[in-house]
Amino acid sequence: MKAYALYGINDLRMEERAVPSPGENQVLVQVKAVGICGSDIPRIFQTGTYSFPTVPGHEFSGVVAAVGAGAESEWAGRRVGVFPLIPCRKCSPCLQKHYELCRNYSYLGSRTDGGFAEYVLAPRECLIALPEGVSFEAAAMLEPMAVAVHALRRAQVGPGQTAAVYGQGTIGLLLSMFLKEAGIERVLVIGNKDQQKRSALDVGIAEEDFCDTRNQELGAWLAERTDGAGADIFFECIGKSDTISAAIELTAPMGTVVLVGNPYGNVSLDKAVYWKILRNQLTVRGCWNSSFTQEETDDWHYVLERLAQGRIQPERLITHQFPFEQLPRGLEIMRDKKEEYVKVMINI
Repeated sequence: MKAYALYGINDLRMEERAVPSPGENQVLVQVKAVGICGSDIPRIFQTGTYSFPTVPGHEFSGVVAAVGAGAESEWAGRRVGVFPLIPCRKCSPCLQKHYELCRNYSYLGSRTDGGFAEYVLAPRECLIALPEGVSFEAAAMLEPMAVAVHALRRAQVGPGQTAAVYGQGTIGLLLSMFLKEAGIERVLVIGNKDQQKRSALDVGIAEEDFCDTRNQELGAWLAERTDGAGADIFFECIGKSDTISAAIELTAPMGTVVLVGNPYGNVSLDKAVYWKILRNQLTVRGCWNSSFTQEETDDWHYVLERLAQGRIQPERLITHQFPFEQLPRGLEIMRDKKEEYVKVMINI
């Protein structure tokens, strides 16, 4: 099989490998579509990963080509999405089925080989079956969609509340989409690129509810739309000191700030911003990964139900689509920001 293996920082090689054989409770997935995540860019070009060589890629879908001992034979030939986090199932969070908080997890695409390959091994417990009509491309976006849904559910947004989403990258746009699908009438979004605005409008955001920070002052813009009160729920999807501070300052008294964006570096808050948390009695919630318990109530099933019913169309956010041999081109577009993009998808 062909695979892209990371041998060191900025050393990604396409190579021929033997197709792996599934071990106990494992399945072999023939990858059909894999998305490039924003986290893949620093992993490949700047920071490296936990060991070398490792095949990156954790947003993928495919068909079960073989099953190992202990894996039910009915999985063979099934179209599947794959939860990339492999929990230990022994630590305290795992025993409470909060697998996303596992203290000793492995992870496809960073700690073990992932989806930038024609075939990948995955635990049987990480599979979710795809209904007919759900495309491989949509299923390859299950992971980022579930991350967005996890943030939405952590926030407990209610009817009549105003939600703000700062950052319209893939997660921010998906979060905006799910907020609209959930019936939240007032969703205010903040971005700074033409493609972000086009995509936000495409997932149902009204043009007047998009703040372009290149030419609009956020504080005044949001105050005008909330009668000076601020947003009831503020999702911060960037991870920088200034955007986190803005989220805190622009959240209504007794409101909730949900921190979604991975930090770019160290984060600090001015004393005056910290006072806002105290004096406005804000709730600040962390949000990490997504819930996958193989039960109907988890984040992945929440997403899959809406996909199967046609209530969401994540394919609208695919701006670039390449064959497997051109995967490096997709990485370069995202690294160099030569073109505006949302989701770069690879078909295998």
